Amino acid sequence: MRNLIVSADDFGLSPEVNEAVERAHRDGILSSASLMVAAPATAEAIDRARALPSLRVGLHVVLVNGRPLLAPELIPGLVDRDGALMRDLAAAGIAFFFRPGIRGQLEAEIRAQFEAFRASGLPLDHVNAQNHMHVHPTVFGIILKVGREYGVHAIRIPYEPFGPSWRSVRTKRMARWCNAALLAPWLGSMKRRLKRCGIASNDYVFGMIDTGHMTSDRVLAYLENVPDGVTELYFHPAMRSWPDVVEGMKAYDFAGEYRALIDRRVIDALAASTICQTTYGGLARVR
Repeated sequence: MRNLIVSADDFGLSPEVNEAVERAHRDGILSSASLMVAAPATAEAIDRARALPSLRVGLHVVLVNGRPLLAPELIPGLVDRDGALMRDLAAAGIAFFFRPGIRGQLEAEIRAQFEAFRASGLPLDHVNAQNHMHVHPTVFGIILKVGREYGVHAIRIPYEPFGPSWRSVRTKRMARWCNAALLAPWLGSMKRRLKRCGIASNDYVFGMIDTGHMTSDRVLAYLENVPDGVTELYFHPAMRSWPDVVEGMKAYDFAGEYRALIDRRVIDALAASTICQTTYGGLARVR
């Protein structure tokens, strides 16, 4: 059986993102969104989500490429001199693993983000992280520990399978193969650990290699190649770009991703397929 979760990351990042999430849920195929709790437009995102009870909202833990929730002086190992979280993912990964005392700072920031989500009053549908940083063994262990205290029922496994991904798009063959081959052992271990803890997860994702460029044609191709199991198709939609977009996202086709979610061809293709739409909360209820 083919099950599909359609989600949007970075809910709360800007008003443009928030509006796109709301419209894509009301008028398109979007079922879930992942909320940044310390982003510039978080409060507005929460207000929109409260008015959309059918939109399933999860926590998008931010430990890199963003602003922390805690004061910088409380987490000096996580921030730069301007108080922003580290932007270099490789350097962050090394620091999270080797730097003395950083585990306590990570746990404090992660706990603060879970607490902020709880304070929103929104039901917690799932958890993932900015730039998939929850794949890092130190971060994953802390999210698992803290998340269980806050009732986590589902966590994203960012595994994009080479075969279906390559057949869909026929671009970036080596990147798709390396991503699948190098991550598979650790992601498999994560999935088994989640299962032992009674936490649901997906089997596959589409959108890693084409992040920021999940246009209608790509989405239609991916829908034709959704494998058996649970696949998450994730997006970064926005109505338009905005002035303070971070460097790594300036090339994203935000509006194109939004249009894909409301494209009548995409809606009709999904409706005509044998794919069953679900959410992480739906997976948790039947596990």
